[in-house]
Amino acid sequence: MTIAQIHSDCSSSMLPRHVKDDVEPIHLLGFNIARKPKWLQFVLLSGAIFVLYVGYGYMQELIFKLPGMKPFGWTLTLIQFLIYSSCGYAECLVWHNTRRMIPWRIYGVIAFFTVATMGLSNASVGYLNYPTQVIFKCCKLIPVLIGGILIQGKRYGWIDISAAILMSLGIIMFTLADNKVSPNFDSRGYIMISGALLADAVIGNIQEKNMKKYGGSSNEVVLYSYGIGSAFIFSYVVLSGEIFTAIPFFFENTWKTFGYALIFSFLGYLGVNVVLTHIKVFGALVAVTVTTLRKALTIILSFMLFSKPFTIEYVYAGSVVMLAIYLNLYSKNKTSWDNMIRRVVARAMGYHDVSVARKDPMLV
Repeated sequence: MTIAQIHSDCSSSMLPRHVKDDVEPIHLLGFNIARKPKWLQFVLLSGAIFVLYVGYGYMQELIFKLPGMKPFGWTLTLIQFLIYSSCGYAECLVWHNTRRMIPWRIYGVIAFFTVATMGLSNASVGYLNYPTQVIFKCCKLIPVLIGGILIQGKRYGWIDISAAILMSLGIIMFTLADNKVSPNFDSRGYIMISGALLADAVIGNIQEKNMKKYGGSSNEVVLYSYGIGSAFIFSYVVLSGEIFTAIPFFFENTWKTFGYALIFSFLGYLGVNVVLTHIKVFGALVAVTVTTLRKALTIILSFMLFSKPFTIEYVYAGSVVMLAIYLNLYSKNKTSWDNMIRRVVARAMGYHDVSVARKDPMLV
């Protein structure tokens, strides 16, 4: 053994464990699970998504079941924004830094549309059947596609267009079913959730464009957009007078108002982080599958836990929307999906060598 090798071995053995560990950390609620087996990482991350988002949906519907809560969706959103921005700041201090890369004027625009999408989404729960709201939120592709064309000049293929048409059809079917069976059908809820989706499309395209242009991180975007958004919402609830009626209402039963709102907001923030981690580790296909199943479970639990009318047309409409989601996902992963499908079909037909199978005209 040479002197250089001995020196290298000694130096490496003297390094702290976190310095010589070349495995990229995978954080789940503050714990590093990078050293866990892959199957266990999947179980832990998927389980966390189900628990956090099912809890998030349950708390969101539960708080609007409180008598008199319906007019105070924006006050709930203010609490949510304050918690998100505080958590974002704490996360920047721990893992990153608070340096701002994106200009203030752009953050003003991002914050405005962030307020619109989350505020209108929260407020719509007071007027919508909750499963309908979940289905609408599944259909972000429609306004995102329109926003991509208008804001970034993107061009989309026939598969994306077909997915958007299917999603539109699913929404129409769900709305008609809701109108048919819901005794409390209120068009204001549909206007609010449609506005939330349009704002979501705008914000997604603006964030993508400016994060690429200025090199801003996702943590920076969370910190500044929700921080500025908190100021916007506070100004609105003061000027509209909502805050002056909301505060007495919230203090009438602190646990069922502030308590539910805090749990709802923390679950939402943690859920966003876990989903991003899941996408990073297992890819968009697996993550979308997990989140789609989670949304289906949320809808089922909503019907089970909260009394509401049901019709089989909800199932048909939901199936059309789910088909559209996977059609859109296929368009983004066409090459890898085609190869995977070719391998599966080849094995089913008795081919052991995929390269030989490719010569079969039936598989081309």
